[in-house]
Amino acid sequence: MRHFSLLLLLVFCGAAAHADAPRTFREAKKLAWQIHAERPVDFYCGCRYRGNRIDLASCGYVPRKQPQRAARVEWEHIVPAWVIGHQRRCWQQGGRKHCTANDPVFSRAEADLHNLVPVVGEVNGDRSNFGFGMLPARPGQYGACPMVVDFKQRTAMPPERSRGAIARTYLYMSERYQLRLSRQDRRLYELWNRRYPVSEWERWRNQRVACAQGNVNHHVGTVNRQRCTGDFASR
Repeated sequence: MRHFSLLLLLVFCGAAAHADAPRTFREAKKLAWQIHAERPVDFYCGCRYRGNRIDLASCGYVPRKQPQRAARVEWEHIVPAWVIGHQRRCWQQGGRKHCTANDPVFSRAEADLHNLVPVVGEVNGDRSNFGFGMLPARPGQYGACPMVVDFKQRTAMPPERSRGAIARTYLYMSERYQLRLSRQDRRLYELWNRRYPVSEWERWRNQRVACAQGNVNHHVGTVNRQRCTGDFASR
């Protein structure tokens, strides 16, 4: 019990150590817009966007059901807040709002910039809190966007361009916030981590997030703190 309590203390201190790290999801989204402003491309489909509007033609996206939501950018948790919360007592006491207001570790996890990516709003809604996995279905739900969501199996199959980043984010989040991964999920993410090497985009984003938040995703690599300039120079 003493060892477990010490582990929780270390996790909390590590998550809260950087004074300028976002404390809430709302704060995190404001920083996320700045971080991704230089490379405004959505995570799954490769659609370009300006402001909060998706350029559907830039990636051949065809709305499945919700054209208005498809036309806007939303910030998705790669590891859903639902997954984070369901492993904490606060969720049973009042759901996400209760966790945000009363559990500092949950709030830090919910606001972790390494776990936030810009996506087509419709895809964000369709993916919901589904887990990732491989599916027999062929892409086509969203026009040329190669994302697949199976609502019956409650599973999303991301395009190859996103799988490595997803894997490294899940591994990072599970370690930083002591989230349990099933054996099947861990095998999948370790496989994707090996099969899909770190991209130049991931290295760029890891650098920017580290400057804003104060910590790296070590599964992506190290960063150069001397390169923290502009909006994030003093963070």
